Amino acid sequence: MIDQIVQLLGDDATSLLEHTCQTISKEHLQLPGPDFIDRVWTLSDRKTLVLRNLRTLYGTGRLANTGYMSILPVDQGIEHSGGASFAPNPAYFDPENIVKLAIEGGCNAVASTYGVLGAVARKYAHKIPFVVKINHNEFLTYPNKYDQILFGTLKEAHEMGAVAVGATVYFGSAESGRQIVEIAEAFAMAHELGMATILWCYLRNSAFKVGGVDYHLSADLTGQANHLGVTIQADIIKQKLPENNGGYNALNTKENPYGKTNKRLYTELTSDHPIDLVRYQVANCYMGRVGLINSGGASSGESDLAEAVRTAVINKRGGGSGLISGRKAFQRPMKDGAALLNAIQDVYLSEDITVA
Repeated sequence: MIDQIVQLLGDDATSLLEHTCQTISKEHLQLPGPDFIDRVWTLSDRKTLVLRNLRTLYGTGRLANTGYMSILPVDQGIEHSGGASFAPNPAYFDPENIVKLAIEGGCNAVASTYGVLGAVARKYAHKIPFVVKINHNEFLTYPNKYDQILFGTLKEAHEMGAVAVGATVYFGSAESGRQIVEIAEAFAMAHELGMATILWCYLRNSAFKVGGVDYHLSADLTGQANHLGVTIQADIIKQKLPENNGGYNALNTKENPYGKTNKRLYTELTSDHPIDLVRYQVANCYMGRVGLINSGGASSGESDLAEAVRTAVINKRGGGSGLISGRKAFQRPMKDGAALLNAIQDVYLSEDITVA
C-alpha cells in the first residue's frame, strides 16, 4: 500500500511523508481515532440522536471505526449544471448510480441533493448514510449570480432517513450575513431532529484576487471561514485545500482596511509547507474537535489519482479527518471511480502515514 502511495506522490513523496510540523504541534489536537465520538462529542451539547448518527457516519464503509471519513458528494448537477457535470459519464444522470458508486467505493456516506437522494431513498437510505445538501447556487439566472439558496426543508431530509445535512456558506460574499443566519437556524433545527451537520466553508468575493494571486485558497482566510463554521455548530467542516497564505495582508490597505490578523500567524503558526497550511485550518476547527474534510477538487484527467492521493496525505498528516471527493470519481466509469475512492481510503488506512 505505502509503495503505491509513494509512487503516486512522485517527487513530493519525501517532503510530504517525512515532514514534521514545527508550527502547531499535533499534541494540541484532538486527532481522529476509533474513540473520537466518545472522546470528543459526548462532552458536547449534541443530542443522543445526533451522536448516534455521527457514529453511523464514522462507522460505515472501508474507513469504519477509524475516525476518518470518505464521502462521495454529487450535487454538481445544480451548481455546475447537469450537462457540465455528467456529460463525461451520462450514466450519473440516474441518481441510483450515484448511490451505487458510493457503496461500491466503500464510502462512509453519499452527499447529494433532495432530488437525488429522495428518488432512491426507500432502496438505499438503510444501506449507506445519506447526507442531504440543503442549499445550492442555482447558477441559471442571467447574468450568473453567486448565492446559496435553500432547496427544501429539514423535515424532508429527516423523513427520507438522512443521518446528516450539508450546506454551503459563501463567506466574504455580500450575501454571507443572510446565509450565516439562515444556515445557523437550519443546523439548529437539524440537531433538534437528530441529524448531524456538515458545512461547506467556501470563500466567495472577487476582491479576494489581488495582484494575480487568488486568496480564496489562503490558509488564513479559509481558516477563519472554518472558525465561523464551527461557531454555528457544524459537526464536520468541508474546506478546500489551501494553496497559499497571507490573504488578510493582501486585502488590508490604508485606503480599505480589512479584517484582523497577527504577524505570528505567518511566522509561528504556519509555514509555506502544505501540511502546515492544513494544520492551521484544523486548528480553526477547535483544534480538531470538529473534523476537517478537504475537497478533492475538479477532475483534470490522467493526474486525478495522484492529485487525490496527494490531497489525502496532506489532510491526514495535517490532522484532518478525511476527504470528500466527487468529480474525480463520478466523471469516469464506475469501476475506475470506485478504485480512485479506494486509493484515497488507503491513505487513511495506512499505518505508515502518520500525523505530522
